[in-house]
Amino acid sequence: MRWFLVLVIVASTVQADVLQSLEMKRHGEVKDFRPGKLGRVLAGMAGRRYLILAVFFMAISFFAFMKLLTFADLSFAVPVTAGSFVLETIAAKLLLKEAVDGRRWAGVGLVACGVALLAL
Repeated sequence: MRWFLVLVIVASTVQADVLQSLEMKRHGEVKDFRPGKLGRVLAGMAGRRYLILAVFFMAISFFAFMKLLTFADLSFAVPVTAGSFVLETIAAKLLLKEAVDGRRWAGVGLVACGVALLAL
């Protein structure tokens, strides 16, 4: 059950972050922070399909993490869910066509090694 929850947390976190990134790239940068304009921007974003799905997947991740904490130590739960960084970097490269340099790949490798150590 513990590893199933880890899988749910990692998968839903990755899905939420990819959807959020897609939607924010579609929307563009917010440049006007006056209260009226900012309110209209927030109201417009509330109806964005990808953003709504991102919030849904974040909620799944949150509640699965809370469930995981009911029978796993925090010292296990937090590091093992860092596996999402590995998948998010791969998704950023393949799906979002982002540039990922060698330092980031090295960091991903270190995180993957750490998660593998926890799995032993």
